[in-house]
Amino acid sequence: MITSKELRNKWIKFYEDKGHVNIGAVSLIGDGSTGVMFNVAGMQPLMPYLLGKKHPKGTRLCNVQGCVRTVDIDSVGDPTHFTFFEMMGNWSLGDYFKKEKTKWSFELLTDVFGLDGNEICSTVFEGNESAPRDDETAELLQQVGIKKEHIFYLPKSDNWWELEGTVGTPCGPDNEWFYPRNDKPCGPNCGPDCGCGRYVEIGNDVYMQYKKTEKGYEPLTNKNVDTGFGLDRLLAFLNGITDGYKTDLFLPVIEHLEKASGKSYDDDPEARKAMRIIADHIRTSTMLIGDVNGIVPSNVGAGYILRRLLRRAVRYARTLGIEFSVLTEVSEIFIDEIYGEAYPLLVEKKDYILSEIKKEIDKFESSLATGLKEFNKCIDSIKRKNEFMGQKDPSYKPETEISGKQAFRLYDTFGFPIELTEELASEVGFTVDSEGFKTAFKEHQEISKQQGTFKGGLAEQNEITARLHTATHLLNAALKSVLNDPNINQKGSNITVERLRFDFNFPRKLTPEELAEIEKWVNSAINADVPVTLDEMTVDEAKKQGAIGVFESKYGDKVKVYTIGKYSKEICGGPHAKSTGELHHFKITKEEASSAGVRRIKAILD
Repeated sequence: MITSKELRNKWIKFYEDKGHVNIGAVSLIGDGSTGVMFNVAGMQPLMPYLLGKKHPKGTRLCNVQGCVRTVDIDSVGDPTHFTFFEMMGNWSLGDYFKKEKTKWSFELLTDVFGLDGNEICSTVFEGNESAPRDDETAELLQQVGIKKEHIFYLPKSDNWWELEGTVGTPCGPDNEWFYPRNDKPCGPNCGPDCGCGRYVEIGNDVYMQYKKTEKGYEPLTNKNVDTGFGLDRLLAFLNGITDGYKTDLFLPVIEHLEKASGKSYDDDPEARKAMRIIADHIRTSTMLIGDVNGIVPSNVGAGYILRRLLRRAVRYARTLGIEFSVLTEVSEIFIDEIYGEAYPLLVEKKDYILSEIKKEIDKFESSLATGLKEFNKCIDSIKRKNEFMGQKDPSYKPETEISGKQAFRLYDTFGFPIELTEELASEVGFTVDSEGFKTAFKEHQEISKQQGTFKGGLAEQNEITARLHTATHLLNAALKSVLNDPNINQKGSNITVERLRFDFNFPRKLTPEELAEIEKWVNSAINADVPVTLDEMTVDEAKKQGAIGVFESKYGDKVKVYTIGKYSKEICGGPHAKSTGELHHFKITKEEASSAGVRRIKAILD
């Protein structure tokens, strides 16, 4: 049996022996340059270099790159879907091309992984009006040992790669590698494209040999190769396993869940689905929190996806009848037993990762049971109405939709992401009025605004915005301290339930090191859990006490001064948290220019 560690090492060693440099993995979190939230493919971080930029480590590169895809999160629970996975890749940036790559891929599959060359199949581009059939690759495949009858020509939708909607970018045909699971074809034309499931896709080699133009495709002078093989999928296949959750990437976790629940993974289909979802979602959550650009659960962006993963794991832990503390134990297994060696940063951040997972679980645990009861009330109410109306009118069409207002109440009161409500509804044959949910959400925001726009830039007033408002005071003080500039002052602020926005005067972009130090300063004040106190006094008295205030024209005879321990003293109208400990954790999500000489920071509290 080949282990995941052996598979990673074999991949890297093979290509290093072919003159490639292991460039390592980059952050799972998208940096904004590619327009996606997470790195969803191994080649994604290499895009600038595939488009022509010179890579500092040369023209032959390889790595094993973690990826996160959540578009099909609802499919997790079957044997093959994962939200986190690893892609083994190698690249030629204007160096070698098809001859070398076909030879090396075949050599890797046969000599290193022990597959029978007589059984390997390949698919190549069949050609169309814009580009010719890829007979060159087909001929090279035969030369390395692929049988002619095992080479299949498929259309552009299967064997062509390009960036949709772009012009002037590289593109070209790809060669995909397949292997049969058994010796039982479904018919005379059984092949990788027939859909019977007999063939497993092992990986693919993309040959970027054309430049996309408005009129079609032109040959490129410098041609690239982009190879991607899925580690999770290949590991299962090489071990003769059809269930991806039975490799060493998951087995210790599945065994732990079986022991904790007293249920059998093999014999109980519902328990098996729950264990897969928990294992996958906690693995991805562990990786996202422990990433070099780690995130924490929140109500926006990537943090929202993380929150959804963790809350979905909590829900399925409940169906297994296990203590929610088991979820942090699962994370610990991933760190200590499965990924710690390949991703050493997880070990360094272990305590932090487990703490963040526990905090999110604790937040959701208190409202989950009540929220589920409320959900069931909604369903029962609709069913009772259907029964009553059906008795009165036999032609009555039963309702099977949860209203947007009901879905919003589950979100607003019990912390149910709309996707969770939709999933619960689907399980009982119902749907959710998602557009009505959006409308209810907007109405809630409008009502809050009509109740008054509060000082400090608050769009609505509640516990969440009060905490964020308090955070702006700490941020203001942190900026003065870290940047060693007492003349820094607030130039504007806007706070919603999702985030704070804070504008301040400063002549340049802040460095990553400065931003990290500012976060550290604020979180130190939060961890101190000091009280936020209020005193009323004249403006002159406030100034004598060192209170910060830059909007004197708005002040009356008496002003409110909020003091946060030794950290901050500001003239402000409120509202605020009672103590800094209520803020939990502060994270800067963005720093950018607002206007000439004014910078803007956006931040969240998890």
